[in-house]
Amino acid sequence: MNNLNSILIEGNLVRDPLLRSTPKGTPVCTMCLASNRFYKQDTGFEKEVSFFEVETWSRLADACYNKGRKGRGIRVVGRLKQDRWNGTDGKPHSRITIVAEHVEFRPEFKKDGSSKSAAAGTIVDSDSPYEDDYPDTENGEPVLAMVDNQLEPAVVF
Repeated sequence: MNNLNSILIEGNLVRDPLLRSTPKGTPVCTMCLASNRFYKQDTGFEKEVSFFEVETWSRLADACYNKGRKGRGIRVVGRLKQDRWNGTDGKPHSRITIVAEHVEFRPEFKKDGSSKSAAAGTIVDSDSPYEDDYPDTENGEPVLAMVDNQLEPAVVF
């Protein structure tokens, strides 16, 4: 039996996403997001910022690379992965990364307050083949998630 390993996080992209490929040609997109937490302290409210590395694979990676921009709001559902290695000095190192299985982008707004696009900021382009099959999704555009290594429409929450 597998243990539960699931994470839901929202924040803003710290930099533009980076796209690379594995030796077999599978796209991998890496992003860094900052998540703010506010809490009450004796003198008022304090702000705590945490930074998280996120990676996406395959078609989800391509979509995130095309939609992601520094500062854009993002919601990620995925799992935690720990990488371990020995450094050149022989000391052990580790890093925790979020492997995204579902990604949503917040809409981008112009300076006058109007929406940059009619889409709600999901990761699917308007020419999606799923558009007619799932009319009840967010503004006619389904959100995609990786299911059994296939990009599938996901439920919008």
